[in-house]
Amino acid sequence: MDLREIQKKDKIFCEERGWEKFPPSLVLIHLYEELSEVGEYILYKDGYKKGGMGNNKCADYENLKREFGQILSLFMQLANSFDIDLESAFLSEFEIMEKRFGKEEWKKYTDKFI
Repeated sequence: MDLREIQKKDKIFCEERGWEKFPPSLVLIHLYEELSEVGEYILYKDGYKKGGMGNNKCADYENLKREFGQILSLFMQLANSFDIDLESAFLSEFEIMEKRFGKEEWKKYTDKFI
């Protein structure tokens, strides 16, 4: 299944539930909420937060996968509210990025961070 098909599937799913009626501002806030849950996973994984020391959670990889699925769905819902075809938007922007960000110079630059 390609991105266009996935986006269409998500659009139908939302329309069957009336979710397309939510204003983009609410969908965006919900998207932020789900992104923050990924951030929370990272805080536990990297040891900034530790379960049992004032925090009740822990880094749960299975839940993380679900969060990414929710993020993708909300992102598509937001794009659909503006009639944006994510696949063509990505491919078009990717062409620009390939010209704009040379692989050799960026590889050389990022190698300093290892």
